[in-house]
Amino acid sequence: MTCARSDIYWRDAAYNAVMKMPGSVNAAAAYLTERRCVSIKGETLRKKLRGLDGESISMEMLEMLTEWMMELTAGTPVATDWILSLAAQFNLAVDHVPAAPEAGWPDEIAAIRDKLLHVSKFCGQLSAVALDVLADNQVTLAEADKMLDALQALRTMCHRMERNLRRALKKGRRRE
Repeated sequence: MTCARSDIYWRDAAYNAVMKMPGSVNAAAAYLTERRCVSIKGETLRKKLRGLDGESISMEMLEMLTEWMMELTAGTPVATDWILSLAAQFNLAVDHVPAAPEAGWPDEIAAIRDKLLHVSKFCGQLSAVALDVLADNQVTLAEADKMLDALQALRTMCHRMERNLRRALKKGRRRE
């Protein structure tokens, strides 16, 4: 029997991320063994990630695994999804925001306009997902994951637009 794993829960998000990596939990264990110079088997790491049999995983191990996953996924959000889930557990909001171009956009105002259109698109996607999820007056774990993805995409675009707005203001400032 398999357990339903949802990125709503930080432990599940960390486990899911490791399982998506090439070589899965065994490759992660090999990486940790090499990095820490302390042997850990794949099955032991799996138990720690799942919190089975009184096992727990340390923050240091999660940090190392996160760095490893970020290298393997070229910094895609899958490596840090568990951090978002952990933050939410403590009523904090954290979002993935991709790095901006080093000097910003040549035309920040155009970038804001473009992102505003994307915000509208993401609002529409959120509405469509939410209507489907709420149609039966119940929310399953799988439905919550879909809605969470839509909410996070919308927030990320808003963060990016805020960054453009701040740069546009900074670029337009003059001494008066």
